Amino acid sequence: MKKRLKIALQMDPLDKLNLKGDTTFILGLEAIKRGFDLFFYAPKDLIYKNSSAYANTQKLELAFKNGREIFSYGDEKVLKLSSLDVILMRQDPPFNMSYITATHILEKAASQTLILNDPYHVRNAPEKIFVTEFSKFMPETLITREINEIIEFRKKNKNIIIKPLYGNGGEGVFLVKNNDSNFNVILENFLNLYKEQFIIQSYIPEVKKGDKRIILLDGEVVGAINRIPAKNENRSNMHVGGKPIKTSLNKNDKLICKAISPHLKSKGLFFVGIDVIGNYLTEINVTSPTGIREINRLNKTRIEKIFWDKVLQKLNY
Repeated sequence: MKKRLKIALQMDPLDKLNLKGDTTFILGLEAIKRGFDLFFYAPKDLIYKNSSAYANTQKLELAFKNGREIFSYGDEKVLKLSSLDVILMRQDPPFNMSYITATHILEKAASQTLILNDPYHVRNAPEKIFVTEFSKFMPETLITREINEIIEFRKKNKNIIIKPLYGNGGEGVFLVKNNDSNFNVILENFLNLYKEQFIIQSYIPEVKKGDKRIILLDGEVVGAINRIPAKNENRSNMHVGGKPIKTSLNKNDKLICKAISPHLKSKGLFFVGIDVIGNYLTEINVTSPTGIREINRLNKTRIEKIFWDKVLQKLNY
């Protein structure tokens, strides 16, 4: 008889999340359906002591009731991370020092516990920088704080997008048109708000037709959706009104996925969401990708089942 697997979700507290459509919830629920023990802890609950990594965990129960996501926590219990079979690193960005610290502590257990995604490579693959490894697929991109560089970039590309290097969810993303009188004010705000460089890209007009999210599991494409921006909006993120619609991969999408897949697998980046606008790769999301429930709904799939099937293959379970 096979042992009962112990799975931990490293994530933000569920009571602070909008669970409707939440990817982590459906992954956890599928784990429970398979008879696994599911535990919750937040990044702040990680502990390093006696040369080992621990977390102050709570048993987690998940279910649907009257069409709504419900959850309950059990008693707190400190568990050694190496006693767990799988840890899913699913807390939301921002990618800050708290996030980085969590990856360092998780690494202490990585030789004994399957951690997805690999914490070492998550730390070294912030989405807006990691994607530059595949610059031939990207729109023209500049990462800098130098004002003169940005001015020259704007002169060349006319309409540009400016966004924080470690932002998420479309926060702080600005379209600066060629004749935009707010250009200097936007630059001043970025320089005051962010100590690091920020990212500037040529504007892709095709964004009005959607921003395609493609999900890869262990390097294999398992689904995609197209996210259409709301009226008078250039961001397609669903929490700012982007509408998910059914889509399929075109020849260019497949070319991009084929090019990046071996790199994802080699780095232990098991669950990845990439963003494609027009013919351009804009981001590779490795920290906490989302979108599988929208893909499931539109395509009548169960990506969470594929997820755990592939995890079990890795465990030889």
